[in-house]
Amino acid sequence: MRTYLECVPCFLRQALDAARRVTDDERTHELLVRQTLKLASEMPFDRPPPWMGQQIHRMLREAVGQQDPYRVAKQEANQFALQLLPELRRMIDVAPVPFEAALRIAVAGNIIDLGVKSDLPQTEIRQALEDAMEDDIDAVTVGSLKRRIEEAKSILYLADNAGEIVFDRLLIERLPEDRVTVVVKGGPVINDATYEDAEAAGLV
Repeated sequence: MRTYLECVPCFLRQALDAARRVTDDERTHELLVRQTLKLASEMPFDRPPPWMGQQIHRMLREAVGQQDPYRVAKQEANQFALQLLPELRRMIDVAPVPFEAALRIAVAGNIIDLGVKSDLPQTEIRQALEDAMEDDIDAVTVGSLKRRIEEAKSILYLADNAGEIVFDRLLIERLPEDRVTVVVKGGPVINDATYEDAEAAGLV
C-alpha cells in the first residue's frame, strides 16, 4: 500500500477534525494543520496512509496532551452497534446460510471509519447493513472461505475499527473458538479498535 496525491486533502481533514475534537483553541488547530502540511510535503509516498495518521496523532498528543481524541466517538459507535446486536443475531439465525449472513454484516461494518468520513450518521450504518444483506455475493467464494476456515489450524482475525468490531463479533462467533485469535491495535489512531473496544464488544 502506498500514499497517493488524493490522500493529502484527507490528511488535512483528519488533522483538523482530531484537533477540533479535543480543543477549541484555533491556534492549536492552525499549528496542527501547518505541521501536517509540512509533513505531507516531506513524506515518502511509498509509505502507507496509516503511517501519516500515526504522525498526525503523535503531533496532536504533543500539542494538547490528549491520548485519544476519538474516544467519545468510538464509545458511541460501540454502543450503537451493541444496540443492533439482538436484531442482527435474529437476521443471521433466520438466514438461509447463517455464515454468509454473518460475513455480510462484518463486511458492512467497514463503513465505520472516521479516517474516511469525520461524521457518520447512524442512518448510514443501518443503510449499509441493509445493502449488505441484499447485495449480490459470490457464493463460490463464500463457500471456499468456509472450507478454508474448517481446514485451518489457526486463524488470525485483524480487528479494524471501533463499532465495526461489534459486527465482527458475529462472524468471529462462527469461527472455531480454539483456533481463532483476534488482534487489535496497541494504541489509538483515529477510531482504530483497541483492547478497550474489544472489551466493549464482548470479545474479552
